[in-house]
Amino acid sequence: MAYLRNEKESFEIDYPLEILWEAIPKVVKELEWKIEERDDTNHKAKLKTKSGFISYSSTLNVEVNSVDEKTSRMSIKAETPVTTITSIADLGRTRDRVEIFIEALAKQMEKKE
Repeated sequence: MAYLRNEKESFEIDYPLEILWEAIPKVVKELEWKIEERDDTNHKAKLKTKSGFISYSSTLNVEVNSVDEKTSRMSIKAETPVTTITSIADLGRTRDRVEIFIEALAKQMEKKE
């Protein structure tokens, strides 16, 4: 039987929306993930991670909104399909992938400074 492991993260970043949105494809390329869908008008993207040993790939739905001229809010909803067997080896992997994305994005933003 298969089901989804879900993780959600939402936070504010001290960068304008356009700069943050432009950095996301660079992060995805660096992580060797894929952009499955991209909506530049609404600043939404669906990202697919690489699968791991005894684990399926995760899907990260990323949405970026402007708080003000210098601040953006990012929401990430991640899900990973697991089965009874793969769930044993998948402890925290969805959460790890969200954190890997956030860390890579932070490093990318530091390069902009």
